[in-house]
Amino acid sequence: MKQNRLIISAVIAAFALFSSQDTDACSNILITKGATADGSCMVSYAADSHQLFGELYFLKGGKFGKNAMRQVYNWDTGAYMGEIPQARRTWQRVGNLNEKQLIIAETTYGGLEELWEPNGILDYGSLIYIALERCSTAREAIQTIAQLAEEYGYASEGESFSLADKDEVWVMDLIGKGKHGKGIVWVARRVPDGYICAHANQARISTFPQDDPENCMYSADVITFAREHGWFDGEDADFSFCDTYAPLDFGAMRGCESRAWSAFNMLCDGQFTFVDENGEEVTRPAMDYVQYAMGYDKTARFPLFVKPSRKLTVKDIADAMRDHFEGTPMDMTQDVGAGGNACPYRWRPMHFKDSEGNEYCNERAIATQQTGFWFVGQSRGWLPDHIGAVDWFGTDDAATSYLTPIYVTTRKVPECFREGNGDMLTYSPTASFWMNNRVTNACYKMYNYMAPVVRALIDKWENAKIAEQPSIDSKAQKMSRWRARRFLTKYSVRNAQDIFSQWVELEQLLLVKFIDGNIKAQNEDGSFVTNGNGNIPDEIEQPGYTQEWKDAVARFHGDVIRVK
Repeated sequence: MKQNRLIISAVIAAFALFSSQDTDACSNILITKGATADGSCMVSYAADSHQLFGELYFLKGGKFGKNAMRQVYNWDTGAYMGEIPQARRTWQRVGNLNEKQLIIAETTYGGLEELWEPNGILDYGSLIYIALERCSTAREAIQTIAQLAEEYGYASEGESFSLADKDEVWVMDLIGKGKHGKGIVWVARRVPDGYICAHANQARISTFPQDDPENCMYSADVITFAREHGWFDGEDADFSFCDTYAPLDFGAMRGCESRAWSAFNMLCDGQFTFVDENGEEVTRPAMDYVQYAMGYDKTARFPLFVKPSRKLTVKDIADAMRDHFEGTPMDMTQDVGAGGNACPYRWRPMHFKDSEGNEYCNERAIATQQTGFWFVGQSRGWLPDHIGAVDWFGTDDAATSYLTPIYVTTRKVPECFREGNGDMLTYSPTASFWMNNRVTNACYKMYNYMAPVVRALIDKWENAKIAEQPSIDSKAQKMSRWRARRFLTKYSVRNAQDIFSQWVELEQLLLVKFIDGNIKAQNEDGSFVTNGNGNIPDEIEQPGYTQEWKDAVARFHGDVIRVK
């Protein structure tokens, strides 16, 4: 067995030499309290990477001596980077939330290549989790991230951060200085209350107010640094962060901005309401910007902030994270690439050429197969901190996986989400990540029939948990802080393990119900329909393939298979 493992490892290592690594690609939606149904601030995040294992990070807060040091490890690679002085007091963090109701998420956009050169020990992941350990508000986190990068150097590419607390939501674009110096240049804007924002691996802050510290913060050299190196020579008022440090190309629009556009399209019901350059609120159809989202027209950039068409719930945001461009020109279920069962996924690489050398792209939607974990974080300022922060957490592909509420006050993490319960090369039958992958990969073979079965269970679960949230909060408020923590810990763990068990049963159901391309009928109680002579199924359907696929096969191979 050991010898087999060595052979496998050698094959993988050899293959890696010839394989280009896909850039991590994540999606965030930011929602202010004035845009939500319950008054909470929310951030959603899909951590998408072909190398990231889905687990729930958990670190208790503590007090430390004045000489204590904190070790730093690169989040992506696991490499030891160095150490920095530890804070005297740290807060508990669960996933990407902390006990003070601060939420931080990110997407990587790369930016100018000459600024990628690492010049420090703090990568973007370290900055996120150290800020969660030390900060109570989004503003404090922005300043802490900037100060840490300035003092200890930055070791990643360009990043966009989403930051939310009990009252405010901010978006922050930053990039390192590469060989030109230590630290970062950055700009952060407060999302106007009642509005939402979104970003997906492309810097989105263009011009910004330079005399409004309540709503915009930026590094002192964000413009002068660009001037010094010849990237900008206009008036300060015309300086655009994203156009300077992350210039657009087809891939940035079609593979990245398209996801932010699609999130807006769903949550605004196809009508973008925003404040224009004259300070007036206007409304325009989302389709006015579709040529930008498709990579064809750089001038049709959509707004940074838009007002949703309704007050949004956790369920609205969760479902937006399950998008495959349905109902748009980029709908991944409609073209021949979806195969015979309308599967909205395309395996990597993202680009391909036909036999004549013409280049094409595969769509990159918000929901994707390589998600490690994802969440919708809630910060609820009307509740005490030990009740208000909730991490609606899930693993793997958002379209066919569930979210379950984890109160950030929890004393422990459910076993199915526990760090170390499996990894990308080690299967664990008790890990949510692996069980969700089993269900999701099963759906890929008959997506248009299997995914609706999974989504029905997801909807039932999430709607039930959202509906009971007020009663759980109310019970916790009547308890002492110590008893409330114990109660919310049990609630969080029990729910996570309950839905995990349901997923184990679901995977078995999908196997039995859809084996070999058949669909077995079920009775109202869930039992299978039989012919009355034991466990022999009856009323079996054989739906075959979509008409689009059959037409494509006929065009390509019709001369051979035509019935005469």
